[in-house]
Amino acid sequence: MKDCEKIILGIDPGTTMMGYGLLEIHRKDMKLHNMGTINLSKIQGHDQKLKKIFERVLYLIDTYQPQELAVEAPFFGKNVQSMLKLGRAQGVAMAAALYRDLPIFEYSPKKIKQSITGNGNASKEQVAKMIQTLLKLDKLPKHLDATDGIAAAICHHFQKKPGSDSKSYGSWKAFLSDNPDKKIG
Repeated sequence: MKDCEKIILGIDPGTTMMGYGLLEIHRKDMKLHNMGTINLSKIQGHDQKLKKIFERVLYLIDTYQPQELAVEAPFFGKNVQSMLKLGRAQGVAMAAALYRDLPIFEYSPKKIKQSITGNGNASKEQVAKMIQTLLKLDKLPKHLDATDGIAAAICHHFQKKPGSDSKSYGSWKAFLSDNPDKKIG
């Protein structure tokens, strides 16, 4: 990590498979530090999956010491139950980052795709191929959830702050102030 200015942890939340990627920034250059998936498919019970997400995100933060978290926001689909579960997974990943005082930046799936490929409606495969080109990867990972995780980190790196449509939260209070609909009770 010589001359590394910062590391960005990108997360594509999920309750079956969660993708992550760690992107090193060296001045204007990007370098893949690590990417992978957290397979949650064999874990019984939604609460146990959420616990595992929290533990694994803390592990990634403690091991790789990123300075920022970029996370994909849940998309509005037709299945309300799926969206609720996805939102919980995202929230738990964000809680782990907040627990370690890591700033959080949230991006819509469309924004991430637009940032990587120039097309907000790009497929997972198109995003993965562009990441392969951008990061000069020999091969793509088995699960494209991993490339979705690194895509969030790359999207964050590409954003011009201020003026991007991302949101950063340094505390639960700030997050809940911006998202009163997510408050329980």
